[in-house]
Amino acid sequence: MNDRYDAGAAGYGADQYELVGYDEYGQPVYRQVQTQQQTYDPYTQQHQQGYGYDPYAQQGQQQGQQSPPAYDYGTGGQPAPDYGSYDPYGTATHQGGAGQGASHDPYGQTAAGTTGRQPRVAEQTAHIPQQAGPDHDREAPAEPQRDYHTEQFAFVEEPDANSEDVIDWLKFTENRTERREEARRRARGRIVALVVVLALVAAGGVGYLWYAGKLPGLSSEDSKAGTATAAGAQKRDVIVVHLHDTKGGGTSTALLVDNTTTERGTTVLVPNSLALTSDDGTTTTLAKSVEDDGSDGTRDALDTVLGTDIEGTWRLDTPYLQNLVDLVGNIDVDTDAEVPDPAAKKKGEAPLVNKGRDQTLSGKMAVAYATYRAPGEAQNAQLERFGQVMQGILRKMSSDPQAATTTIQTLAQILDPSLTDKDLGTFLAGLSDLAKGGDVKTDLLPVQNDGTLSAQASARVVKNVLGGTAKSPDKDAAVSVSVQNATGVRDNTEKARVVLLNGGFTFLEGGTGTARTTSQVVYTDAADKANAAEVAKTLGLSAGSVTKGKTSGSADVSVVLGQDYRPSSG
Repeated sequence: MNDRYDAGAAGYGADQYELVGYDEYGQPVYRQVQTQQQTYDPYTQQHQQGYGYDPYAQQGQQQGQQSPPAYDYGTGGQPAPDYGSYDPYGTATHQGGAGQGASHDPYGQTAAGTTGRQPRVAEQTAHIPQQAGPDHDREAPAEPQRDYHTEQFAFVEEPDANSEDVIDWLKFTENRTERREEARRRARGRIVALVVVLALVAAGGVGYLWYAGKLPGLSSEDSKAGTATAAGAQKRDVIVVHLHDTKGGGTSTALLVDNTTTERGTTVLVPNSLALTSDDGTTTTLAKSVEDDGSDGTRDALDTVLGTDIEGTWRLDTPYLQNLVDLVGNIDVDTDAEVPDPAAKKKGEAPLVNKGRDQTLSGKMAVAYATYRAPGEAQNAQLERFGQVMQGILRKMSSDPQAATTTIQTLAQILDPSLTDKDLGTFLAGLSDLAKGGDVKTDLLPVQNDGTLSAQASARVVKNVLGGTAKSPDKDAAVSVSVQNATGVRDNTEKARVVLLNGGFTFLEGGTGTARTTSQVVYTDAADKANAAEVAKTLGLSAGSVTKGKTSGSADVSVVLGQDYRPSSG
């Protein structure tokens, strides 16, 4: 059944109806409104009074008009209960008592006017809202439909506070993750950089040790390559200097080394006890070789023992040393002892050389200090003083080869044929230049009690400084002599050692015994009788002190020094 409220306009009569609500089945409920017969225009709503729905109408509606009973077309046209005027917003005003209702104003305003007519609103179309179906739970008042335009709607998304929190949390989580990744990347970068730096430092350290010949696997005598090859490839100029003490006797030896590859110089002090092999194949000492074999023989013996190539020999007698120091203008030395004046006539007079730092020494003072050996001192102490004097001379010598050559020529000394004035002057000028820059050092060649070289000496001095290979004479080639000191004087052991080494014997320490008046020289084998007699002669003992008996240890001859022993100057 589709009876619409516009049926009256189609010929059902002059009565018009207005929508008052919906019944329980969702059908619209109307009531009759007495108005004048007008032509219904569903699109313009012209000439309509009290029937059409005009949501914007505010005038022309009669107040207090009695509404006719409504009919329910969904139930066969039976009168429907009067629900009153429908006001969906609860703002409609009722006047005149029961049964009277005002026209519906969705904005809560009552219609104005008394004629019962509504003003014409252009382009307004009446529309009966439809209900999707009945609601059995409760009856909701029906809301009339309005003609909405598109521009009247604004779909606004309600802001959600939680959504902002979620966005902030996601941003925080993302930023924290990125920061962690960035921290990991930086940490990996630092680790890689640290590893690279450590690798470079390790490589540099190994390279330096290899260059200096200090690698554990390459610094022993068992290694045939490596450091020895690197050291041997360096260019060195070496000369040997023998200082002859013309008044006190004895000699002091040093090797002057100019390493042109590393641009460093070294003064190697060689003890007199160094065992050498003489021209006839017998074992001797450096001191005895200088006296007996001369310059050429000693130079060849040193080359054999040290594996070096000495270019020349410089014999420097003490008078020439004094003149040389005076020519260069005195020298400065850190002295380690007071040296008495040899010309002093009384005891207690002022020493010639004072002990202390930066002592200025003239030629006379330099000779006294270079040859001084205190009572009971080993020969190495005097040798080191000679090295200090040579270091001071190199610092004061001219770095100009021509000027240095002139200084040597002024000395008017007779040089070894293997070394000319020009060669010596040029060599000393080069070392002087290094000494002024602090690139010349002094090294003592460590010699053992038996005159041989230790493995340490071979690695540190012979191989690294001299670029050679140590080769000591066979111990069996010399007669070994064990010495026990029973004189009551402690220094006599050292003095006997020097004398025996200079005599070509191998010295063995026998300790200290109970003091006795006479000395004794003992041999076991008859073949050693002549050797025992030679030992007694070397030590200054009488031939009657030689006797056959039992020697100590592995020595060929044993000596017990008594109070009758008178040590020589050595």
